[in-house]
Amino acid sequence: MSLAASLEPLSQLVHRGGASGVTGSCHQLFYGDHHSLLIDCGLFQGEDAEQDEFKQLTVDFDVKTIDALVITHVHIDHVGRLPYLLAAGFTGPIFCSKPSAKLLPLVIEDALKIGFTRDTRLIEQFLHRVEQQLVPLAFGKWHNVTSTPTCHVNMKLQRAGHILGSSYVEVALRDPSTKRRQRVVFSGDLGAANSPLLPAPKAPAKADVLVLESTYGNRLHEGRLDRAAKLKQAIERALHNNGTVIVPAFSIGRTQELLYELEGIIHRSDKQSLWKSLEIIVDSPLAARFTQVYRDLKPFWDSEAQTRVRAGRHPLSFASLYTVDSHATHEQTVRYLAESGRPAVVIAASGMCAGGRVVNYLKAMLGDARHQVLFVGYQGAGTPGRDIQRYGPQGGWVMLDGERYDIKAGVTTINGYSAHADQAGLLGFVKQMRHWPRSIHLVHGDAEARRALKVALESLAAKHGKTLKVTLPVNQPE
Repeated sequence: MSLAASLEPLSQLVHRGGASGVTGSCHQLFYGDHHSLLIDCGLFQGEDAEQDEFKQLTVDFDVKTIDALVITHVHIDHVGRLPYLLAAGFTGPIFCSKPSAKLLPLVIEDALKIGFTRDTRLIEQFLHRVEQQLVPLAFGKWHNVTSTPTCHVNMKLQRAGHILGSSYVEVALRDPSTKRRQRVVFSGDLGAANSPLLPAPKAPAKADVLVLESTYGNRLHEGRLDRAAKLKQAIERALHNNGTVIVPAFSIGRTQELLYELEGIIHRSDKQSLWKSLEIIVDSPLAARFTQVYRDLKPFWDSEAQTRVRAGRHPLSFASLYTVDSHATHEQTVRYLAESGRPAVVIAASGMCAGGRVVNYLKAMLGDARHQVLFVGYQGAGTPGRDIQRYGPQGGWVMLDGERYDIKAGVTTINGYSAHADQAGLLGFVKQMRHWPRSIHLVHGDAEARRALKVALESLAAKHGKTLKVTLPVNQPE
């Protein structure tokens, strides 16, 4: 197997996914010929996916060298290939934060049902195996991964602020004979500043090598007041039109942030306002289960959310919030809202409209100008969400399940609700380090975003008199 060029005498880095694309995050850090650490093992989606669907699900690299898997967070593009990693023979520990350990089984169960099997016995067996290998870790504490004659390896998880339990990973390597040291940091997905519910990430003290996400490397987000105002305006437009606001959202992270923000708008509204009677519908059993876990893990919320709780408010459980569980109720809800003209906000997965219950709402409502489609998250190239976002405002069309649907509904995008840091946040993550990295690998972004962030990082380094090599790696799956 050909390894990437050496970053330092102590390690070599190979990107198995998420380098030349936005999904499929998977990075392998080698230290010695027969030892490595795997950071994430995610599913490829949209244009990143192979034409051969079976091939993109497989793990076609040697897993025998992997001492441990570290999961930065439980979004499917970071953990979706876990079943295939275990099927390939990986039996080592799976490290993640304590909140992620609570959420991971829900994600994997759902992924298995969608892409592998609905056999309850097989799913339970697999989840039992994951539970046996899972090692939940506290934030901010060093943990020994392995000690070999040539390298001692420790790692630490730090809060990333992206979704509940999300982490960035610090890996400390030391050669016991030469005393050489190296610090490699994997950002995972970093949260946006001032996101609801979660504290913003704080940069590590140092890094020699930084693997940095770049999803919004070419953009700046709107401020929180601006995005809240846009959210309110988009919903009130649908209220005025007697229509429904359809919000495609990932079951974990974005859904809970939106509920938090909507509770705030309702709380501040006049008692006679339509907001007081507006139904907020979460049509996703998985999202409902995640929301319950979020509620159970209040100690990991930020100080603002804690203040709301102490004031007797329930940011993720309020009077006008309803959840739809069964498929039959889902179908009834779609028909009722499409035909009745009763104003409502529906939050449904999937976030990029590539499947899930949101597709049925879109099929029923895209052709009706009363309704609004509200995007609050990144829409990957090649997904129906990107097509609706791009062509909807011009009265275009989109293909859903092989059929063409004209878009007459309003289409609004609010970038400020992204769970990813924008360019300023990514630059700040580097700038706040006491000892800057000498090398940065930009991953998890499309070509334009990575190029723009590379230019911005090099400009920042020149301004501060730092020597910095910024590379745009490519995936090396084999």
